[in-house]
Amino acid sequence: MAENVVNSAAEKNIDPQHASNRISIKEKVSYGFGDFGNGFMFDLGQAYLTNFYTDIAGISAAAAAGIFSITKIFDAFMDPLAGSIIDARKPGKRGKFRPVMMISSILLAIMTVITFTMPSGLSPTEKIIYAYATYMAWGILYSFTNVPYGSLASVMTRNVEDRSFMASTRQAGSIGAQLVTGVAFVPIMLMFPSTKIGYAITAAIMAFIGICGFFICYINTKEHIKAENSRSKERETLKDYLRVVFTNRPLWSLILMTLFTISAMNTNNQMMIYFCKYNLGNIGLQPIINFVMMGCSVAGITLIPFLVRRFGKKRTAIGGLLIGVVADGLNFIIPTNIYTFIILVTIGYVALAIPNGITWAFVSDTIDYGHWHTGVRKEGITYAAFNFSRKIAQSIAALVSAGILAATGYVANAHQTSTTLLGIKGAMTIYPAIALLLAAVIITFLYNLPDDKFKRIASDLENGRWENGTFIQG
Repeated sequence: MAENVVNSAAEKNIDPQHASNRISIKEKVSYGFGDFGNGFMFDLGQAYLTNFYTDIAGISAAAAAGIFSITKIFDAFMDPLAGSIIDARKPGKRGKFRPVMMISSILLAIMTVITFTMPSGLSPTEKIIYAYATYMAWGILYSFTNVPYGSLASVMTRNVEDRSFMASTRQAGSIGAQLVTGVAFVPIMLMFPSTKIGYAITAAIMAFIGICGFFICYINTKEHIKAENSRSKERETLKDYLRVVFTNRPLWSLILMTLFTISAMNTNNQMMIYFCKYNLGNIGLQPIINFVMMGCSVAGITLIPFLVRRFGKKRTAIGGLLIGVVADGLNFIIPTNIYTFIILVTIGYVALAIPNGITWAFVSDTIDYGHWHTGVRKEGITYAAFNFSRKIAQSIAALVSAGILAATGYVANAHQTSTTLLGIKGAMTIYPAIALLLAAVIITFLYNLPDDKFKRIASDLENGRWENGTFIQG
């Protein structure tokens, strides 16, 4: 039935590219500031919390692996709950998603600082319990911040070029936050006589900047597409939610791909401080390498709109993944050398940043595909299902990072064995190479929503209507 709808739109010579009005450049750029703000809280945990637990709080690497993996799985199940609650919310004066995003981001900032504290006098067991409790609380607030933010893009525009541009601004915001936190965090932290105090104060500075990023997004964006369920006259049931998620093949393809791309990226970020401190012998190299790696990534993702216009979203994503496979694989094979390492890790990170950026446009497309395919529009629950995979990927990254440290005999603030050094290098290079290869295979053979098909779907949604589960062409 759905395929016939696509064909009917094409037969009427509807131009799906103009199925919805274009939004302003200010609004598209401001949307990216949401991920900029998000990065100042999320990326701190991904890049520095493991090191804070092991080297400052005195938690073992094995226990840290458990904290990250278990809490991320807990967080993953929080996303569908957050999505359901947000979907049930009626749009207000400021929209459906933006107010929830803004309020939650302020609470998330406070919780970010708390996660980088460890009360004195706690026993080893009490430290672990405190870490679990604070990081789980952080994860709940993150779900109620990130789910409405991610859902916002789908109600701003359906225009393919606008969504590609927004995907690039969002990825620019994300990488920009990684650049600033990656370059500035350690130097600011080291300004204080106690690294324990330095961690907390630096986290507070970063969290405040994060709130500012979300505020810019909140104040300058609008929800142009009606966010209410297209079958609002009917009572929604659990079956409706399940249909939205489990019959959406493009969504499931993204979920599988994301398990590997995000775990590769997070493993790289988490292990960088260890690689610089122990493999390269100078923790001061960490901000320098991050500056080069992430600075080039910011420049690289500006090419996303051009590459998407030239090759389409799917082929551009596959190309980036394969380049990353080669760069990371070579970085593992070549003996550790600061110059070749920086060059190859930068190429690999830029190559990964491009498909990660395009993923945000993919997600908005899958929300519209689910609406077209089932007659039910659920931005929150669809984005939450996708975000579920990101949380599981983060759990995988924690297991790879802290797990390898524990398995290879890592000892905090000590001279490491050759086995430990090889494990750190492997986590930085060979794991991402394998993960990106699997992601490329998944997107190549499973993702079935190319740009031309989506344009026709967008036209159908603009010009038709759903009645009793059947699409009626307008």
